[in-house]
Amino acid sequence: MLPLLETETGAIIRESLVILQYLEDCFPDRPIAQRDPYRRAIENMLCAMERDFVSAGYKLVMNQDGGRRDALRDRLLSLYAELDALLVAHSPHGIFLFEEFGWAEVVFTPIFMRFWFLEYYEGFELPDEPRFARVRPWQEACISHPAAQQVTKEEIVKVYYDYARGAGNGAVLPGRRRSSFVFEPSWSSRPWPPKDKYMPAASDADLGL
Repeated sequence: MLPLLETETGAIIRESLVILQYLEDCFPDRPIAQRDPYRRAIENMLCAMERDFVSAGYKLVMNQDGGRRDALRDRLLSLYAELDALLVAHSPHGIFLFEEFGWAEVVFTPIFMRFWFLEYYEGFELPDEPRFARVRPWQEACISHPAAQQVTKEEIVKVYYDYARGAGNGAVLPGRRRSSFVFEPSWSSRPWPPKDKYMPAASDADLGL
């Protein structure tokens, strides 16, 4: 189960949002979450959409049935539109939900970055439509924020190749001996995987594993 955090006493905490709240409680002098109850509620309403949003993106990248692509893509777009609507209702003129990069951005930025695998393997992008006019700059601002520069598109694409072939959580695909999630060899030394996930799968050698 990932992610997990080992505390200073050796206890183990898992689940992303639980870990975020634990860290927020440990460092109250630099709060990330809103302290005003109403603003915190707005934050929580946006973050409540995270689970369905993640699920829709992963279903699309892991899908192996070309006939289901349009329906899965439309489902994800509908959730982007819901995010847009909430941002328009509560932050129509800003970039972030509130004045600066905060709790909602901490929750969604890693998801937006992981969805680079959709851009690469599914050719997914937000259409230039009014229903995405607010969420698009929010997503772009999240990804470009200085606090979010530890991960690159190249790393996401290479490491998540097996997800694009329908094998999640480190599962090893038939005919392969290693997962694309291995630490060695480093992702940075591997070739870019083939983009067409619906063609025959790449071998360990093809992937530099």
